[in-house]
Amino acid sequence: MTARRIDGTALSKTIRSEVAQRAAALTARGCKPGLAVVLVGEDPASQVYVRNKIKACQEHGLHSVFEKYDATLSEADLLARIDALNRDPAIHGILVQMPLPKHINPHRVIESISTTKDVDGYSTLSAGELMTGLPGFRPCTPYGCMKLIETTGVDLRGKHAVVIGRSNTVGKPMALLLLQANATVTVCHSATVNIAHHTRQADVIVAAVGRRNTVTADMVKPGAIVIDVGMNRNDEGKLCGDVDFAGVSQVAGHITPVPGGVGPMTITMLLVNTIESAERTAAATV
Repeated sequence: MTARRIDGTALSKTIRSEVAQRAAALTARGCKPGLAVVLVGEDPASQVYVRNKIKACQEHGLHSVFEKYDATLSEADLLARIDALNRDPAIHGILVQMPLPKHINPHRVIESISTTKDVDGYSTLSAGELMTGLPGFRPCTPYGCMKLIETTGVDLRGKHAVVIGRSNTVGKPMALLLLQANATVTVCHSATVNIAHHTRQADVIVAAVGRRNTVTADMVKPGAIVIDVGMNRNDEGKLCGDVDFAGVSQVAGHITPVPGGVGPMTITMLLVNTIESAERTAAATV
């Protein structure tokens, strides 16, 4: 068996085209969607991520504001800037790029963002809305993973899904989204005994641990859907995921590559969340 590749790049282009259409419709109504991205410090990876987010906004009809500050910015000054963005009617989404300098409490920063503009979906209120099934912003990477799974045409009802990783940004919300789709969910992590025992029973595996070759072919049930969230480097310095792609693709039914799988979807779902925020604003002012 050779797995079908789930093309995140192609799906991202389709969704972004829809985003551009929705942004144009909102702009015509006098409500141009706006995203503010705040970067504190000089982290090289963060600068790349931010640049890609700003570019995606500009290419799809969203208004973007980029605020960059030195690593010496105080927590109080950062919170003051977020407060100003919260009150800015032209801004529908606020994203503070992580990681932050050590003297700034990331939890305090995330909680200071208005819940109506928390397009990253990281606040405790957003997490609570996801937990209880209320409408709200879904964290972008798990949200994108669900869209990728949808392309397989597999109904998740009654399927066994295994999530490897329990982070607040991917693992936990991923498990909750799978539960909402009526899958039976197992969450594995660093303290799990014999992860392979669980993955061999899984119809869906989502690997999100940040360690290459965490999932190998002998751990995968034939025909399973394998979603690789990992972003690592191999011995040659090439980008790779948490899954041994060459081996697992000979067993799985569907698999996401790295790069070109989950990665393109994360920024795409950020755009979707921002559009949804702007649409709510527009609806409230009618």
